[in-house]
Amino acid sequence: MFAVILTGAKQYLVKEGDKIKVEKLETEEGKNHTFDKVLLYSADDKAVEVGTPFLGKKVEAKVLTQGKAKKIVVFKMKAKKNYKRTRGHRQMYTELQITKIS
Repeated sequence: MFAVILTGAKQYLVKEGDKIKVEKLETEEGKNHTFDKVLLYSADDKAVEVGTPFLGKKVEAKVLTQGKAKKIVVFKMKAKKNYKRTRGHRQMYTELQITKIS
């Protein structure tokens, strides 16, 4: 059993028991979060339901942690023009464990 959910303008293929990291959600650690934007669902590997755009299914997940990803360095430079810019960015994320697909 698997489903494709939409969150944070990204799509994730999830199964029960999976741990995934998504863009930060405004939910406290230890609480449950429900995704209602399910794009695709399959109870077995043969029959697949595809939404137009969404199905009436729900995916429930437990929030494990809220955190920051590793820092990435953004460096811009234009040759021979004495232009250099360095920026850093750390993306906030929420780690989830999928508990139920219904």
